[in-house]
Amino acid sequence: MADSRLRIIVIGSLIREPTGGHAWANLSYVHGLAELGHDVYYIEDSDDYPTCYDPKISAATTDPIYGLRFAANALSRLGLGDRWAYYDASASEWKGARARDARALCKSADLILSYSGMWGNPLREWLETVPRRATIDGDPGFTQVRNLADPAFRRRCEAYTAFFSVGANIGKPGCTIPADGFPWEVTRLPVSLGAWPYVPGPPNGRYTTVMQWETFPVPIQYGGLMLANKSESFRLFGELPRQLGPIFNIAVRSRWTSPDAMLRQAGWGIADIDGISRDPWTYQAFIQGSKAEFAIAKAGYVETRSGWFSERSAAYLASGRPVLHQDTGFSDWLPCGKGVLAFRSPEEVIDAVSRVDADYDAHCRAARKLAEEFFSAACVLPPLIEAAMATPAELLA
Repeated sequence: MADSRLRIIVIGSLIREPTGGHAWANLSYVHGLAELGHDVYYIEDSDDYPTCYDPKISAATTDPIYGLRFAANALSRLGLGDRWAYYDASASEWKGARARDARALCKSADLILSYSGMWGNPLREWLETVPRRATIDGDPGFTQVRNLADPAFRRRCEAYTAFFSVGANIGKPGCTIPADGFPWEVTRLPVSLGAWPYVPGPPNGRYTTVMQWETFPVPIQYGGLMLANKSESFRLFGELPRQLGPIFNIAVRSRWTSPDAMLRQAGWGIADIDGISRDPWTYQAFIQGSKAEFAIAKAGYVETRSGWFSERSAAYLASGRPVLHQDTGFSDWLPCGKGVLAFRSPEEVIDAVSRVDADYDAHCRAARKLAEEFFSAACVLPPLIEAAMATPAELLA
């Protein structure tokens, strides 16, 4: 089935969250499926409350004009300029390149592929009759806890027929993500190798990353489980510049606190997050101009040993950039030591930096190879589609 040409609707939050890194998390599915020969369209829903982030005012609004322009430019550059639409619930109208026939396209689809769809994009009547509807959990642990604690959120999840998580260790010994009653299958976040070419790295460049300091104001507790932000994970590594020197340049977005002054005082180089995230191409240029990535994970991913690995880090690998990544348990399934170096302590970061510096070119080549073998759209998407299309008939009612 995965080799057949399907009409696939990808839904996500490209328009409501128009930033460079977040865009690639959505675009990689659309572009990757198009490269595989599928009849793919990107459809987004505003939901029924103000959800459109506008960086010009740093606030959520019902006006999607900024996001519509952002999406049009991004999709057009990837050759998908005529394959998207947006339903604006506040105006009760369709917008975008396929506004005229979006409803009909949705109703004729073989498959919906929703990236973190339970957090938005209600399945309205033009989507709810599509026979196979797959959701991809991009926030392992947090999604399952919310399913257990929030009945309205759970009902959105129940609208799907196939369930995938990028928490690669979910359901395995040692992973403490709670069972929420959904049959989660494992997938990985894809990167489109055609859109992310190998670029020779700068040996004297910086170790960089783009990160959200916190995504919620306080840690989430469920029973004895504590799910915390990246800000909590970062505490352990805050003094690294004093030990390694000015080798880091990180771009940090923060909603509730302002950590830049604290980070600068500790010796961290702080990059311009707004400039880097202005569009997918400024974001890509920042990654391609880096020596390697230094990646911190949400404390919740680490504590649950979820096996999560970032789509941002996959883009670094595809560009031929080594990735030093805080271990979330991904070392259970992803070969580490060349191209990817997992760490749990500051001492392991120092050792990893030394190893990358000593054999930089070999680490760059290994990084690209790992992207090809584990994260390429051609590797990730066919088994995902095959599993989604294999949903038993009794579950399709």
